[in-house]
This record gives sequence, structure tokens and C-alpha cells, in this order.
Amino acid sequence: MKTGLFFGSFNPVHVGHMIIANHIVQYTDLKEVWMVVSPHNPLKNRASLAKDSDRYHLVQLAIGDNPKIKASNIEFSLPAPSYTIDTLTHIKEKYPKREFALIMGGDNLLSIDKWKNYKLLMDNHDIYVYRRPGFQIGIHSSHPRVKIVENVPMMDISATFIRNAIKEKKSVQYLLPDSVFNYLEGSNIYS
Repeated sequence: MKTGLFFGSFNPVHVGHMIIANHIVQYTDLKEVWMVVSPHNPLKNRASLAKDSDRYHLVQLAIGDNPKIKASNIEFSLPAPSYTIDTLTHIKEKYPKREFALIMGGDNLLSIDKWKNYKLLMDNHDIYVYRRPGFQIGIHSSHPRVKIVENVPMMDISATFIRNAIKEKKSVQYLLPDSVFNYLEGSNIYS
């Protein structure tokens, strides 16, 4: 089974993430998408991250009963910071009958040469790329394993904006899946 890995901090998961995951699983040859909650992206600031377990729970709530999208906490047991190549090595050992592909925005493809062992990553895995507003796809788009997914509905939503809005007691109701919004209303994860 061909499974797409959609890595992210999901801090918090929002409707933009869910639209991308759903579009990829519906309009590509991927049979399912795993939303891999990253404990610490080496290119991001750890200080603003909510607890790993909280972010994982919010992703589970956002997915609900969709059988084609799953939440994954596979990186929680790996050394931090998380490097995609190391996670892929681990996940392929754990699930040898699956074929794994990566899902990423064009902004990540543009900077993939900063990733650990990026050539190995690109040579051994299909990479499904959705365009991000304001970013070019870049020179790596011609790589034979890169697949540009067209017509992915894009919403310019920032998890940082959402966190700040929550702190300022502003409503983020329509930026989050209903289940995530309802859960955060009764918690202090981002306040």
C-alpha cells in the first residue's frame, strides 16, 4: 500500500492542513495519508510548541473517522530533533510491506537541500508537492521522483496566527476543524 507521510508540527492542526491531506489522498495514487506529528523540527523554534501529546490528540480529533487519513506519533520514540531521513529508515523497518512517499509544500521543496541526506531522500522516495502561495517550486521540481499535485485548495492560514489569536482571546472558530475548536475552547493549551 502506498502511504503518504505528511510531516508537521501541527501546532495546532488547522483546516488548511486537513484540506491538503484530504486532497492528496483523493486526487493522487496514494491510498492513505499519515499525518506525522513532529516533536521538534530542527528548522523551527521548539519554545512555541505545545506538548507532543496535545498536538497528536488534536490531529486525531481533526481526522475523526476518515479511514484514509491517520495520525502518527512515530517520531515521539525517536531521538530529537527529528530528521525525516531517520524517521523514514525507522518506519520502513517497522512497516516493510508499505511503500512510503513524502508530502510537502513547495516552500519545503525549495529548501530541501538543507535537509539531512536530502539526495538519498529524493532518490528513494516519491515526493508529492503542493504549491504554497508566494513560493516558487524551485530547481528540485524536475527531479524524477517529485510529483507536483495541481489544484490543491490553498488557504493562507498560519498556526502562529492561530496561537496568537487564541492568546488575544479572538475567535479562531472557522480556522480549525470543529472538533479541534471545541476541544481548545475548554483547554488552556495555547492560552
